[in-house]
Amino acid sequence: MSGLRAGVGCRSAHGVVGFTLVASSRHQPTAAARQREIGQVSEKQQSAGRRLALEDLRANCANCFALCCVVPAFAASADFAIDKPAGQACPHLRPDFGCGIHTRLRPSGFTGCTVYDCFGAGQKVSQGTYAGRDWRTAPRTAAEMFQVFPVMRHLHELLYHLTEALALTEPAAKPTTRRPTTGQSAAGPSAISSRSLHRELKRALEQTQQLTDGSPEALIRLDVDAHRQRVNPLLQRTSELVRGAAYPQHKPKDHRGADLIGAKLKGADLRAANLRGAYLIGADLRAADLRTADLIGADFRGADLRGADLSGSIFLIQAQIDAAKGDTATRISLPLTTPTEWIT
Repeated sequence: MSGLRAGVGCRSAHGVVGFTLVASSRHQPTAAARQREIGQVSEKQQSAGRRLALEDLRANCANCFALCCVVPAFAASADFAIDKPAGQACPHLRPDFGCGIHTRLRPSGFTGCTVYDCFGAGQKVSQGTYAGRDWRTAPRTAAEMFQVFPVMRHLHELLYHLTEALALTEPAAKPTTRRPTTGQSAAGPSAISSRSLHRELKRALEQTQQLTDGSPEALIRLDVDAHRQRVNPLLQRTSELVRGAAYPQHKPKDHRGADLIGAKLKGADLRAANLRGAYLIGADLRAADLRTADLIGADFRGADLRGADLSGSIFLIQAQIDAAKGDTATRISLPLTTPTEWIT
């Protein structure tokens, strides 16, 4: 989570960045849900899922010092039941860094805590940067650690997106990367991807990884916004390449940064649409077609995705899915998982 005083909807250059912790147990799909998702995912997306190094780029609370429960400030709202200043531990945080209301966060008014993923930044800072020295037993590290965490989270978010972009642009032996559907080109994005773009993405990934290994002092000095600005054009080019190849005869809609709060978009054709940073809070997207849409930073809080098809969408993260409403007919692709609330 960033240190901004806000809830789930804080925004970065990419879009939504102010979240709270995703409880890993929420994302263990049922056998039926997993089978459904496996049937939706393409060969390229399965490859991307393996390359994401999920153990490194997914929150592992057992190896973290509960940094998301301490570092950010949050205000009493629909997302949080109380006000909490930055750098102060949540009153529900236990001495062992566990959450005292973990199993009842939503009914307790802490919905914001159920829709956050630090992309593994928490355990990286806790076990990597600080080599297992926690801020309670080594209180002198606290202020510094709390500055490092949001920087690391931004870097891990970039690593997540860069890894997906690499997989999407990687030249493949096969001419297609996903099974074409009606109106879809038989030539997948990797068949026309730019080798130079792939090389640039690889360099950006390596540079970002190197930054995450920096000392606390180096991380605090890092201009993470400037680094984002260098990476973002590569992600945009990846998006344009993939979306253009998916439906070459289709003119996709451009809703980048659009105010679509509460919009009536039931059944809308949003294939390959540009929805980067769009405000879709409370939007009616039932049965909408969002295949191959660029959803980076789109704010889906309270959006109704029942029956919507988000398979093959680009740069969609678990926190966005968790913040929306859906059902067993909502189609998403691996490595994303169906929230248990959508099934029960």
